[in-house]
Amino acid sequence: MEKTFLTIKQKEYTAEIVEKKSKFIAKIVKVSSEEEALEELKNIKKEHRDARHNVFAYRIANASERFSDDGEPSGTAGVPILDILRGEKLQNVLVVVTRYFGGILLGTGGLVKAYSSATKDAIALAEKVEMKLCNEYSVEVNYNYHNILLHYFKEDSIIVRDTVYTDNICLNIIVNTEKAESVLDRITEKTDRTAKVTLKSTYYLG
Repeated sequence: MEKTFLTIKQKEYTAEIVEKKSKFIAKIVKVSSEEEALEELKNIKKEHRDARHNVFAYRIANASERFSDDGEPSGTAGVPILDILRGEKLQNVLVVVTRYFGGILLGTGGLVKAYSSATKDAIALAEKVEMKLCNEYSVEVNYNYHNILLHYFKEDSIIVRDTVYTDNICLNIIVNTEKAESVLDRITEKTDRTAKVTLKSTYYLG
């Protein structure tokens, strides 16, 4: 799995350009799966059901990427959008560029330029965020080590998600996978090898 990737912060951003009377509306949408991307695409097509074309491309982290020219000449629409997403290193995003035909043919070069420009404008509006692969652990320790661990976690900027108080203390912590090994070593050291550490899940956090 990739350790990090870029995506957009808000759910969606929209930009619009006009080229020789054709209107191009570009929407970039944050998605978490191919299923969500296809559902968002379906909704956009429904919203613009009277448009001539709804061209799209999406990239899903560690999963898939896909594009469609939606009736435009091959290579003039979906591929340029996908190439821009690759160049920007953006993943977990869907871009749909809706074209309302203005009656004037743009030619292959004009189409590539128009779809690319609309896509770039939408991306330029978007605030980017870096998603990092993280492990969530449960750390069960004796009460004697509670403050020692809290001090260490604060010092090393480790997120404590929640704490459960029973016979022992159980803290759920979130650790960047890149430094997970060193963090686990420090926990072992600071608790005199008494901590019981269990990996609960792995996910991306921005």
